[in-house]
Amino acid sequence: MGLSIGALAKQTDTKVETIRYYERIGLLPQPARTSGNYRTYGEAELNRLSFIRRARNLGFSIEQVHDLLNLSDRRDQSCAEVDALTRSHLAEVERKIADLQALQRELSSRLGQCSQGTISQCLIIEALAPAPSAV
Repeated sequence: MGLSIGALAKQTDTKVETIRYYERIGLLPQPARTSGNYRTYGEAELNRLSFIRRARNLGFSIEQVHDLLNLSDRRDQSCAEVDALTRSHLAEVERKIADLQALQRELSSRLGQCSQGTISQCLIIEALAPAPSAV
């Protein structure tokens, strides 16, 4: 199953430059080369890139994906490390959600205070402007 980099990119919905980047940083192994020096990929690379894409789509960082790949290569190990990494990532996602909810409340509050007057009376602009310095 010799796939070109373009075919691999298409099958995994990944940009060619991203595939090359993943190779440079070691997430993907350096591919075999044809006699014409073109990259060629097999099912193992397709599966690994699909794994990477799914992990990235779930918001795992490059470093976390690297750790997950290393762990996935050790099939006989306990999954405790995977669980810990995932719990840590979930806590970060929950923190971001809380931050976004606070942002949503703040923006909704600001919009609720809007009197539809002129810019000089706009509380949103006032809230965004720097406080006058006491010089």
